Order: sequence, then C-alpha cells, then structure tokens
Amino acid sequence: MKVYVTANGVTIVGKAWQVQAILKQYAKQYKTIEQWKTAISPKQH
Repeated sequence: MKVYVTANGVTIVGKAWQVQAILKQYAKQYKTIEQWKTAISPKQH
C-alpha cells in the first residue's frame, strides 16, 4: 500500500481493505484531511 501526499491532496493506493484500514487509523488522529496533510508533509523553509 502507498500513500502519496501532494499539494492538492492525498492519494491512497492499495487493496480496498488496506485503504479502509488506513483511513480509520488516520480518522482517529486527525479531524480533517487538511490537518493530516499538513502533519505528514515535509516542512518547507
């Protein structure tokens, strides 16, 4: 399974059960996709 984070959003590639599992996991930590994206994206200086 792969998770790609871009400036425009997040792309998750994998089997359906893998995608559902990762979404459930991240839903417990982050309220929105924007929060998730900013938390895992590399910091730009």
